[in-house]
Amino acid sequence: MTTDRRGAREPILQVKGLVKHFPLTRGVLFRKQVGAVRAVDGVDFDLYPGETLGVVGESGCGKSTVARVLMNLEPPTSGRVLYKGEDITRLSGPALKAVRRNIQMVFQDPYTSLNPRMTVGDIVGEPFDIHPEVAPRGDRRRRVRELLDVVGLNPEYVNRYPHQFSGGQRQRIGIARGLALNPEIIICDEPVSALDVSVQAQVVNLMERLQREFGLAYVFIAHDLSIVRHICDRVAVMYLGRIVETGGDAQIYEHPTHPYTQALLSAVPVPDPDARGGRDRILLTGDVPSPAAVPSGCRFRTRCWKAEPRCEERMPELAVPRAFRDSGTPAEHPSACHFAQERVRVLPGEEPVN
Repeated sequence: MTTDRRGAREPILQVKGLVKHFPLTRGVLFRKQVGAVRAVDGVDFDLYPGETLGVVGESGCGKSTVARVLMNLEPPTSGRVLYKGEDITRLSGPALKAVRRNIQMVFQDPYTSLNPRMTVGDIVGEPFDIHPEVAPRGDRRRRVRELLDVVGLNPEYVNRYPHQFSGGQRQRIGIARGLALNPEIIICDEPVSALDVSVQAQVVNLMERLQREFGLAYVFIAHDLSIVRHICDRVAVMYLGRIVETGGDAQIYEHPTHPYTQALLSAVPVPDPDARGGRDRILLTGDVPSPAAVPSGCRFRTRCWKAEPRCEERMPELAVPRAFRDSGTPAEHPSACHFAQERVRVLPGEEPVN
């Protein structure tokens, strides 16, 4: 767990009103749009230099779509992504290429994100072919060896192929590739979800060390809440395309006010068998609604035990609940719920208090 690095500095990345809808069409010769998959539907957050923002939620909530839009791999339907005040969603050609040098990505699956026909030296050195100003051609081999050493791999492995490495080693190669251009921001799209638990800890510790050494800012996307708490300064909880609660790691993990966040925390696995019997689980009913048919009002209302008619009629704003404004307590953080209520000590092994 890292410390708050925001201070009085300006955000290095700002996301404002981000929306990404994928059209649903019908017909063969004359295609007609009949709906849309609302993968991301109004997301706002700031990322400060040197900090880690965790984005968590169930599969299908829009986390990975946010990552692709931040990299401009997918054009947004609406909204802005500001890097140092410049809207990168409007950039193209050389201007977009220049920004992408400073915003890199580590992908989820180390088995498919590396070209099996390229050597490790070629994979890690490929960014230098796209941005030759970073490293002169005669100096690239040395730089590749240095990057492999930085991520904990033997520099002599430059001539090996991806199939000759384990999953954890492949992800280290992906991280080395992401570091090649000396970026300021790295978008991490579930970088440890495909790895064994013991390897996950090694990769997370590596990323923390690299952040300290290079002053990196991370957007760390994951569904494993224990991993997110270990590395993140702030956490944004997503549900069905929207952020429903956001705050510092202690605020989210120890003083959640949104029912969905409380349910997620109650489902965290408990390694201690003696602590399992006394834990208070929140079992959600029903399935996550389809992003092509989003419920009216509060999107979580179809699975929420607090839902009332008001929840169906009006969408709650992501804001500090009125009950906690100016309270000076850890519960004073934004939560998108009409009936936000602190439910402290919901972590595994602790007695819940409502």
